[in-house]
Amino acid sequence: DRSFAIASIASSLLMGVAFGNVIWGIPIDAAGEFAGSFLSLLTPYALLTGVTTVALFMMHGAIYLLLKTEGDTQAMVKGWVGNTIIFFLICYATATMATIIYRPEMTAAIKASPALFALPVLTMLAIANVPRAVHHLRFGQAFVSSSCAVLGLFALVGLGMFPALVHAWEPARQFTIYNAASSPKTLWIMLIMACIGV
Repeated sequence: DRSFAIASIASSLLMGVAFGNVIWGIPIDAAGEFAGSFLSLLTPYALLTGVTTVALFMMHGAIYLLLKTEGDTQAMVKGWVGNTIIFFLICYATATMATIIYRPEMTAAIKASPALFALPVLTMLAIANVPRAVHHLRFGQAFVSSSCAVLGLFALVGLGMFPALVHAWEPARQFTIYNAASSPKTLWIMLIMACIGV
């Protein structure tokens, strides 16, 4: 159990660190290759997104446990949920402020099209509904709200990154959907194969 818990925390943390580096930017050389080391990826921003990812997964997992337990076990898990929600909210607020301050280009799409402001508002409403639903013992609704919050956060990052796939320390070297894509013929073949596979 301890090994599984440690591995889960570590994988969540590293997933969040990778996500943070995609937003912050990584060192890419003229040949388009990664030019850093593992330690160069452990920037404060990347570690913050890593911890925020762990907090998000802890909250989401604890809510899922509420759906799958009962009695004393559920009462114990309910105590965890409150702590994980507070932990996530602190991390989320800190990561959001850091992103707005240090990566202001992530808000450019929303500034250019005010209608897109609905996405962060809906994400915040989903997050705010989690503790309310848990308090009223509506665990299914809390899980749906938490799921919507996860989707909303990913959508916000995708919206902020577009058209970049990976930011580089030097903007001219970043990977976008245009310079990283295969040829149109290859993309069509891949689409057809994916449709057959599905």
